Amino acid sequence: MLEVNFNKSLGHFTLNSSFKADKGVLGILGSSGCGKSMTLKCIAGLYKPDKGMIKLNDRVLYCSDFKINIPSRNRNIGYVFQNYALFPHLTVQKNIAYGVKHLEKNERLAKVGEMIERMQLKGLENNYPSQLSGGQQQRTALARTLIRQPELLLLDEPFSALDTHIKYLLEKELVSIIKDNFDGIVLLVTHNIEEAYRICDNIMVIDQGQNLQYGKKEEIIHSPANVSTARITGCKNFLDVTVLEELEHEVVLKAKDLVFKAEKRNIPYSRNMVAGVRAHHLRLSSTGDYGGSSFVCDIVEKIEGVFSTTVIVNCMGCTFQVEVAKAACPHLLGCGGKKIKLHIPPHQVFLMKRET
Repeated sequence: MLEVNFNKSLGHFTLNSSFKADKGVLGILGSSGCGKSMTLKCIAGLYKPDKGMIKLNDRVLYCSDFKINIPSRNRNIGYVFQNYALFPHLTVQKNIAYGVKHLEKNERLAKVGEMIERMQLKGLENNYPSQLSGGQQQRTALARTLIRQPELLLLDEPFSALDTHIKYLLEKELVSIIKDNFDGIVLLVTHNIEEAYRICDNIMVIDQGQNLQYGKKEEIIHSPANVSTARITGCKNFLDVTVLEELEHEVVLKAKDLVFKAEKRNIPYSRNMVAGVRAHHLRLSSTGDYGGSSFVCDIVEKIEGVFSTTVIVNCMGCTFQVEVAKAACPHLLGCGGKKIKLHIPPHQVFLMKRET
């Protein structure tokens, strides 16, 4: 169990971090400069917090009240940096062996050989970091960290420098290694919600040094607690709404001239709230009907992507972004400017308090 409760100020920025993490992967999600990497560096002992406490498996690593600050090298924490931080003058084999240089030679060589095999670095043992691809450097850095069998593994945007194909391969490899070979806690820093969702069990959203929400990844996506969390997790559609009526299973909402429904959830309702719905949950139809949740709208703009098209529509004074698969575009959007129907699924609409 990792227990964190500290604050750290640098210039005009203050990080207030408070959370607990158990075995599994916790994704720390947020935009650049929000405090994600600083959180890891404080936990690892690279930065000293101003005040608070950090505890790992009942061992206090830092406590301002009792003036405890265990040196980074003695915390048994593995850290994979964004830029890998490999020793440029050491080969792959020697980089990996560096973490277990205290072992007898035969045991050290056996462990390094096993890690090279597991990380698919066979044949690259005598290469230097400058001779490796980004993916090979990543695997070498991960191998050097895991060979020490740390209690806590910190990953600081480990896939940000990789191309898409290698990224997916390494994500899959990382998940496999964690599930099969690592029995500790993993913190993964990322600004990519899809990456966090694929890899992590839980997600913590940070913004401007504050923890906004912590929970199961499905909960973070399906029920964001506030507009900032929804925006950071990729939601594009927000409407200021008035709650007109609470029914048994739904609530009736009004935004400008649009009256629609949202599935009732276990949250406190007030008269004025913000409704959010993700672009890929909305549907456009030129012929079909979805009953009371369908509304006539106008196409305002189409933004072509590689695999999908973003369609901007106006529905009774409200603007929505809708993600439409390329295959559906020709027959659905063939006549520019024509009126079509927008389907707003009630079970995909979430409500949040208005932020002041």
